[in-house]
Amino acid sequence: MSDNTSAGGGVPAGTDSMIDIGELRKLFLFERLTDEQLTKLAGSGRVRSYAQDEDIVRQGEPAECFAVLLEGEIQMINETVSAGTVAMPRTSQPGVYGGATSAYLGDRAPQTYQHTLRATAPSRMFLLPAKKFAYIVAEWFPMAMHLLDGLLSGGRMQREIIDRRQRLTALGTITAGLTHELNNPAAAAVRAVSELRSLIKDSRMRLAKLAEDGIPPEKLRALIEAQEACTSNLGSQPKRSPLEISDAEEELGEALEEAGVDDAWELAPALVNVGFDSAYLNKIRGKVGEEHTSPAVHWLAEAIEISQMLNEVTEATERITTLIRSAKQYSQMDRAPFQQVDVHDLLDSTVAIFRGKVPPGISVVTDYDRTLPPIPCYAGELNQVWTNLIHNALDAMGEEGTLTIRTAYDEDEAIVEIGDTGPGVPEAIKDRIFEPFFTTKSVGEGTGLGLDISYRIVAGRHGGEIKVRSVPGDTWFEVRLPLREPTATA
Repeated sequence: MSDNTSAGGGVPAGTDSMIDIGELRKLFLFERLTDEQLTKLAGSGRVRSYAQDEDIVRQGEPAECFAVLLEGEIQMINETVSAGTVAMPRTSQPGVYGGATSAYLGDRAPQTYQHTLRATAPSRMFLLPAKKFAYIVAEWFPMAMHLLDGLLSGGRMQREIIDRRQRLTALGTITAGLTHELNNPAAAAVRAVSELRSLIKDSRMRLAKLAEDGIPPEKLRALIEAQEACTSNLGSQPKRSPLEISDAEEELGEALEEAGVDDAWELAPALVNVGFDSAYLNKIRGKVGEEHTSPAVHWLAEAIEISQMLNEVTEATERITTLIRSAKQYSQMDRAPFQQVDVHDLLDSTVAIFRGKVPPGISVVTDYDRTLPPIPCYAGELNQVWTNLIHNALDAMGEEGTLTIRTAYDEDEAIVEIGDTGPGVPEAIKDRIFEPFFTTKSVGEGTGLGLDISYRIVAGRHGGEIKVRSVPGDTWFEVRLPLREPTATA
C-alpha cells in the first residue's frame, strides 16, 4: 500500500517494542539491506500493536511516521469533500506500507496525513519516524530518491493530462452528438418560422380583402369560429391510407371548383388534413354567403397552414429542450458528484447523445428491469463508462447489427449489460482489453484508455466489477455495481 498514505502519528511511551533484524529481513521492502543497515533501521523504529478497528493514523494529523505492516490486516481510508468516504481494499500482505511515504521530499511533502490508516484485524506495525525515513532514503538511495521525486511529479502531471483529455473527450462526445441532433429540429424551426412570415402576411391581406368586400361582422365571426374548429382537429383525425387521402383530396378539389374557389387543387390537401370535406364546404357557403366563399376558403386554408407551422415549431423546440435535458443528465452539470440515481436515466441520456452517430443499419434495443432500485454512484463518471462501452460496440459492428442494453439486479448488486453483434473479442486478447493503452484499433483511431478508465471508474470508484464474455456475433460487457456506498477508489 503505497501513495502518500500515513501511518502512526508518534509513539506513545511504554507501548512499543524493539524489532529483530531477522523479522525486517523477511519483508520485501528491506530484503536487500545489509546487516548494518538493518541494525540501524531496527534501532530507529519501534513495533506497536493495534486492536481491530483502531486507527493507526488519522487523516489531517501531522505526518510523523512511516508505517510498515508486519502482521494483521489494514485498510486505507480517505475522507473527500465531493465523494465522501472512499476506502481502498483491505490488505494483509506483510511489508505493505503507508504514512509519510513522501517525507524524503522535505518541505514539498504533505505535512499532514492524507489518509486514515486503520487496522481491520489485530495488527503489528513497524513505525519509523518520518525524519529518520527521509534521512535513510537520502543517504542510502540518493539516485532512487531523485527517481522517486521525478516519478511522483511526473505521475501527477500524467494523471492530470489524462484526466483533462478524458474530460475533453466526453465534452467532444456531447458536442458532436448535440450538434448533429440539434441540427434537425433547429432547421425545422427556422424553416417553419420563415414560412410563417409569408403565411401570416397573406392571411392578414386576405382578411382585409374580406372586410373591403363588405362581409358582415356576424359572418366574419362565423368564419373565425369555423377556423378554430378546423385547427383544433389538427393531429386528431383518424388514420387513413394514402389512397383514401388521395380520394378525399380529389373529391374536395372538385367540390371547391364547383363552388368557384380559385386554386382549388392547391388548397385541398391542407383542408383534408383537418377533416374538411364537401359537406363542411356547404356549411361555410351557408355561413359566409356565395360571394365570400372563395376568399373565406383561402383564408381558412392559410389559417390551417399557420397552425401546422406553429405545431412544427413547438415540436422542434420541445425536441431541442429534450436534447438539452439529456445532455445535462449525461454530463450531470447541475448535480452533486455523488448521488442516488436511476441508472436507466443515465443510460437513456447516453443513448440520446449517441442517436446521431448510430448508423441506419444498427437497431438499438433496451430491456430494462424497472424494479431495479436507485444506485449510489458518481453519475457523471458512470455516463463516461456507458459512453465508452456503447462507442466500442458501435465501432465493432460497423454499419449493421443490434446494440442491446439491459438491466437487472442480483441481491445487493445492480447489473448493466451492453451487448453487440460484432465479430467479438478474440480469446487471445480478452485478458488484456482493460490494460491502459491497449487497443485493437488502427493508429489514430483509439488511445486504449477507454476500457482502462471504465474499469477504474467501476472497480476503483464504485467497488464494482466489469467483465466481458464474447463469441463471434455476441459480445457482452457486464457491469456490476453495489447497491451501497463505494468502498474503493482508483
